[in-house]
Amino acid sequence: MPNMVTVLQRVSAASVSVDGKVVGSINRGALILVGVHKDDGEANADFLAAKCAELRVFPDDGGKMNLSVKDINGEALVISQFTLLGDCSKGRRPNFTAAAPPEKGRLLYARFVEKLKEHVRKVETGIFGADMKVSLLNDGPVTVVIDG
Repeated sequence: MPNMVTVLQRVSAASVSVDGKVVGSINRGALILVGVHKDDGEANADFLAAKCAELRVFPDDGGKMNLSVKDINGEALVISQFTLLGDCSKGRRPNFTAAAPPEKGRLLYARFVEKLKEHVRKVETGIFGADMKVSLLNDGPVTVVIDG
């Protein structure tokens, strides 16, 4: 069964740098790590983009997690991360055979970003396949894993 994986972290701010240069940054919103499974398709990207935009992980006036990044008019920073598909069930080195090959991963990551932009006012990204340095100010912390 295909399993694109996202890790969503509620943040006060986040940024990503490549070769010492900031290539994406956000204020209050969500840092979303995305791993694409080799059997995923566009439907997986579409589903998870909507789910990430509408997942209620931000507090309302009463302090309950009743608001989404979309509801708070927040921002999103999306980072590709094939290592989310690492299988650690055997041995001491993760096996990444479930991860999509680079070109398929790039296409579905881009699809996820484009679909997220339909819901979230500002979406920034890292650079697919690059060695990235990610900085964040966790809010809560609130971290959830979503697959689909």
